[in-house]
Amino acid sequence: MRIRFTKMQGAGNDFVVLDETTQRLQLTPAHYRFLADRHFGVGADQILTVRPAPQPDVDFEYVIHNADGGEVEQCGNGSRCFVRFVREQGLTDKTTVRVKVHGGVITLQEMPDGQVTVDMGAPVFDLPQVPFAAAHATAVNDTTWQLALSNGDAVNVGVVSMGNPHAVQVVADVDTAPVLAQGPLIENYTAFPKRVNAGFMQVLSRNAVRLRVFERGSGETLACGTGACAAVVTGIRWGLLDPRVTVQTHGGTLTIEWHGGDTPVRMTGPATTVFQGEITIPDTL
Repeated sequence: MRIRFTKMQGAGNDFVVLDETTQRLQLTPAHYRFLADRHFGVGADQILTVRPAPQPDVDFEYVIHNADGGEVEQCGNGSRCFVRFVREQGLTDKTTVRVKVHGGVITLQEMPDGQVTVDMGAPVFDLPQVPFAAAHATAVNDTTWQLALSNGDAVNVGVVSMGNPHAVQVVADVDTAPVLAQGPLIENYTAFPKRVNAGFMQVLSRNAVRLRVFERGSGETLACGTGACAAVVTGIRWGLLDPRVTVQTHGGTLTIEWHGGDTPVRMTGPATTVFQGEITIPDTL
């Protein structure tokens, strides 16, 4: 099977984008893994698929698969690339589009300066909805949980869903933080029945943080949009951050804004098309 694709990146978080607005490609998890493979496929953190609007109040449906082939609920950096893609491909002339994702509807807006702002919706703290099984962790206070990792480490995290689950901890220095050691243990920690994205946040000031994220199903990525949102939300809840924060990742800078409660989280950052091409997917997968 030969398919067309577009390679895109947002703050270094890279994607293969597929257009299924006229025809479903009927890809399997093995196909997604092949496309994401950096040696044999195109190479990507996630595969993003554009589909027709399934309901009258949205413009498109947006489906996300991680590099391991599993479908996930949300991808913030991918959302910015999504709106850039549909405009560049002539699928819409709107600068603001509403998109259905697995967990609901999000609003994406391309700004005059080329940046893209995403209304990510309100963060979810209700533990069953995250989902998070509190019986497998220790409550430190109303907003903090301690995880006893299998390597003997005990880490304090904020638990939140930004359409997908996140566990965020504060570290002294992201450069020396045990991201690769703790990341897989947190991702697969028993309290998270659907696994979790593990965030490691260094607070620079009340308006700036540095962040690394070990993403569920992809490993550490250069940036994670929902992870940036989750980190800022956690920092605000812990009294460490103001409502508007610059998040420095290895791949670039994102701006996150949240005014608390059930107000939406807004994320602004870059979205860039890298190249377009065609690839043959082997029949033997």
